[in-house]
Amino acid sequence: MSYMKQPKFISKIPKPFRNKYVLTIIIFLIWMIFFDSNNFINRIKEKRTLNKLEEEKEYYLQKEEREYGELRELQTDNNNLEKYAREQYKMKNPDEDIYIIVSPEEQSKEFNSETSTYDDEQ
Repeated sequence: MSYMKQPKFISKIPKPFRNKYVLTIIIFLIWMIFFDSNNFINRIKEKRTLNKLEEEKEYYLQKEEREYGELRELQTDNNNLEKYAREQYKMKNPDEDIYIIVSPEEQSKEFNSETSTYDDEQ
């Protein structure tokens, strides 16, 4: 039997990487990590996006539950409905006067929102 002499560059490659199966697996992994449309990098990004959306979903479900509770409370008791209308929409009876006390923090927020609206109009 005569053995063929290997080129020098092949002899410099470590022996496990000369195996065609190992080489095929390495090429496959590189393809899956970087080039495939469903590569691992995109899957990680999509998993993060999914987690973020699930957190938002949970937040909105809790918010919806709170608001349905408020709605049930407003539909069952007229006193609660009147209280809500007075607090949220500043409604009053014809013979009443309303005095709104604004904290300095709320006043500065209101002032900042008014000036930014004024600047946008010009």
